[in-house]
Amino acid sequence: MEITDKNIDGGKAFDWGKTSSDYAKFRDIYPQEFYDKIISRKLCINGQKVLDMGTGTGVLPRNMYHYGAKWTGTDISVNQIEQAKILSEGMDIDYYALSAEDVNFPDESFDVITACQCFWYFNHEETVSKFYRMLKPDGRILVLYMAWLPYEDKIAGASEKLVLKYSPMWSGAGETIHPIYIPDCYDEKFELVYHEEYPLYVHFTRESWNGRMKACRGIGASLTEEEIAMWEQEHMKLLTENSFAEFDVLHYGAVAELKKK
Repeated sequence: MEITDKNIDGGKAFDWGKTSSDYAKFRDIYPQEFYDKIISRKLCINGQKVLDMGTGTGVLPRNMYHYGAKWTGTDISVNQIEQAKILSEGMDIDYYALSAEDVNFPDESFDVITACQCFWYFNHEETVSKFYRMLKPDGRILVLYMAWLPYEDKIAGASEKLVLKYSPMWSGAGETIHPIYIPDCYDEKFELVYHEEYPLYVHFTRESWNGRMKACRGIGASLTEEEIAMWEQEHMKLLTENSFAEFDVLHYGAVAELKKK
């Protein structure tokens, strides 16, 4: 499904379904420290029911499944959900192809609602009341994010520059460490009880870093097949000339925990 938002990439259309196969292969990259931050908040653990919004290929439910929570994942992309089902074979995880605005589970269904790498795509004026209604008393919204740091990591900076060459209006560039922005419309029904931002290193090979960059919104989700092939050829040349066969890329992780009032 194509998405167009004037506040994202200058309004250029993108479709996560186009990159679902690369997403499945190259976006499952969160290090254990990322998941440890969630567990340390005593969230997404045994006895809890969790709704993962914008689940993509089910990265969060799949990797946290062994902590014992009952997971449900939703995503606007049918292709992403199909990949999630394949990758979650043998796990008791429910998946639905739904936009955030169309999610409509019964009242007080979940202890936690997670949103990882997707929170800013929501129409928050619509979702905030739904989240409030679907959460149990004392329920939590957990917003999660991880991004490379182009100004502090040479490889990340060079790769990002090449993305901008092909997608000049891509608004995913230029990340720095900062708290996750929570829109004001959440203030009436939720309280921000915790946030943290922290640096972390993520390990890649040339192939996996190329795949990770290819699966970003500015390349795989928005360019033509011909443009993607040209970018990939240029990117692999860049990596061959400027990186070892394996390397770490400096990222930062961020978490924001909202408590239902």
